[in-house]
Amino acid sequence: MIKTNFDMSFLNKLLVEIPGGEVSLRDDRIKQEWTVELKPFLLGKFPVTQALYYQFTNQQPSEFVNANKPGETVSWKDAVSFCNELSRHASLNVCYSFTKENDGISFDPSANGFRLPMEAEWQFACQGGMNQIRYDELDKIAWYKDNSQNTTHEVGQKKPNPFGLYDMLGNVWEWCSDVYDESIYGSYRVFRGGGWCDHERSVMATTRRRSHPTSFKIDDLGFRIARTI
Repeated sequence: MIKTNFDMSFLNKLLVEIPGGEVSLRDDRIKQEWTVELKPFLLGKFPVTQALYYQFTNQQPSEFVNANKPGETVSWKDAVSFCNELSRHASLNVCYSFTKENDGISFDPSANGFRLPMEAEWQFACQGGMNQIRYDELDKIAWYKDNSQNTTHEVGQKKPNPFGLYDMLGNVWEWCSDVYDESIYGSYRVFRGGGWCDHERSVMATTRRRSHPTSFKIDDLGFRIARTI
């Protein structure tokens, strides 16, 4: 079992201010592109580690147990529940509300608490202002199929991007707040970034995946926290 002492003031040091800007997204499935204008926001320097996840949930769901490795094998609902718990400990307004009807979850992006990044925020932050699929050679910045030895790795071991963010590509995929395509996939949520078992072609800033928010958990999918400024 992972145990750790955690100071809330330390959490602020793990958040990076990302400037506002414009990002272009693309869905290859439907061959559509769209542009999103973003205001400045805060994003975690690293994916949420197992130590941090345990501190606020008293749970250790990960397959590759190590306090400094990314938390994984968590559903989208697990991730947003963690964000709410962090917000409560910090006396901030929660971003997610749960309803009994169809296990519904509503999201308030204007709340000042912790949340998952929006998909556009995630891609903009990942690209680090470079508007490329990667900000450097893949082996320098990511753990993926060819170099991971079939496991996750402790966060922060690879080269950060120009915004000072680590592990945006590889290691684990990361849940985003967004619904993928409600008209076809219902409540399925987006995740981004590629993981330790993915081939090079999947580990790009523009790659999009989706799955069920409450039932889907896997050992190469985690998340990082964000906040609205």
